[in-house]
Amino acid sequence: MVKVALLQQTAEREFGPNLDWLSDHIRDAASKGARFILAPENCAMLEPKRELHIEKARAEEDHPLPPLFSKLAQETKTWLLAGSIAAKLPDGRMANRSLLFSPDGKIAARYEKIHLFDVDLPNGERYRESATFAPGERAVVAETEFGKIGLSICYDMRFPQLYRSLAKAGASILTMPSAFTVPTGEAHWHVLLRARAIETGCFVLAPAQTGSHAEGRRTYGHSLVVSPWGEVLADGGQDAEIIYADLDLDEVIAARGRVPSLQHDRVFDPA
Repeated sequence: MVKVALLQQTAEREFGPNLDWLSDHIRDAASKGARFILAPENCAMLEPKRELHIEKARAEEDHPLPPLFSKLAQETKTWLLAGSIAAKLPDGRMANRSLLFSPDGKIAARYEKIHLFDVDLPNGERYRESATFAPGERAVVAETEFGKIGLSICYDMRFPQLYRSLAKAGASILTMPSAFTVPTGEAHWHVLLRARAIETGCFVLAPAQTGSHAEGRRTYGHSLVVSPWGEVLADGGQDAEIIYADLDLDEVIAARGRVPSLQHDRVFDPA
């Protein structure tokens, strides 16, 4: 059994307030017994303006979050997931990068978001991640003492083949830190996360941004913990808070035994 804590955050556009909020809530979650603590996508900075985002971004080695999370992981003796930071690349673009820290303070895994969100929404909102970010090129599974973790970020959740590959590589827990828009969140968030859990027989952990951010940006919230059978074990609602759940990893074996679909894939070429 492992106790997890998901931080549901309303990130600001500067590093300082976000890092202070994360520090306080990580310590709080650890004091309540959490061994794996997860922050959402864009946890260090949520800057809606593209030009300012690029200007404020830092290379990982110069970014203020990694040394802070390294220190906090050692202090609290927990596994920490920085859902994502904007890591500046040599070509001027950024990587939307998730970082997993082990209790010794080392980075146990890095994952860069593979699928980029380019869309025009009916309410007039327009997103072009590909104008700012370079896509990742590989799936990542990390080893921990409580099981293997498959990493992903937000829009990735719409691509089930990624999660089947993570599950087949041994993942029993899938992380999906997000900053989901409100319209798509209301329509798809719960359905997608439950589907990914059911399809893979994995626990799904999805810490989320919530509420109103700079420049009128709004995010959906509802951080979720979903069981391998598709049951919602915890739902963060819409307030900035911490949600907790206890994961019994034997449930992964039980769910896959009841529906062994990971063993039954067949590949077809359309006629």
